[in-house]
Amino acid sequence: MTAIDSVTDTEVFMQLEMAGGHELGHQPGQFIQLSRLGFGEAPFSVCSSPTRPDRFDLCIREVGNLTGAVHRLAVGDWVGVRGPFGKGFPVEKLKGRDVLAIAGGLGIVPLRSLIGYITDRRNACERFVLIYGTKSPSLILFGDEMAGWEKAGLETTVTVDEPDERWQGRTGVITEPLKETDIDPSNAVAILVGPPVMFRFAIAECLNKGLSEDAIFVSLERNFQCGIGKCGHCQINDLYVCQRGPVFCLTELQSRTEAVETWAPGKDQD
Repeated sequence: MTAIDSVTDTEVFMQLEMAGGHELGHQPGQFIQLSRLGFGEAPFSVCSSPTRPDRFDLCIREVGNLTGAVHRLAVGDWVGVRGPFGKGFPVEKLKGRDVLAIAGGLGIVPLRSLIGYITDRRNACERFVLIYGTKSPSLILFGDEMAGWEKAGLETTVTVDEPDERWQGRTGVITEPLKETDIDPSNAVAILVGPPVMFRFAIAECLNKGLSEDAIFVSLERNFQCGIGKCGHCQINDLYVCQRGPVFCLTELQSRTEAVETWAPGKDQD
């Protein structure tokens, strides 16, 4: 552990180095299994870009025994790391195309790995539009980095559901700025990361904008325990999300209605 800092009342940001100077070797959107002796193991998305391989970042919310133990760590402490696992964001499909990235809540955490990749390799895509929604201003993550993202050419919009008296930004659900965003659907890729309830409405709006299903990608949250497709806890129909995901093209989910519970192909999207 080379750095740890509380960024909200419930989240800590930490930076880690692999023992022996090894690189993690991850791709944007992949996850690792982190363990602490005596407290167990759990999956966490890597939130840093592989273009900066000497260290890697995690952002972890305290929700139980393991994450509570992680929140009590200090610089110099050791943790166990397995991985990286899974299939990340389709960086090979972004070249020469516009990217519409939609993040809800903690969805900004894995998406930060892609944002770092894009800012370090600005020719990795054309236009990059980020729409990020949280419940309240106190839960905004990486807000201090957004000016740097915009300086690098990214377009960012943040909206909150429940503003406080100090909030000067946008208020409302995430689909409102999404509806107002102009993007060429023939040359765009949409990436959605967030709670399942967000998917139905965000997917519907992307389809309304003319994006095809093979240009829409979602990152699914599941109960990853082994990370290698053996335990079956993350299984959706015939898929092991830890191996085939967590990032899927929407066309891969057409016959797998368990994947996105609030969206199914062919249903009325209104």
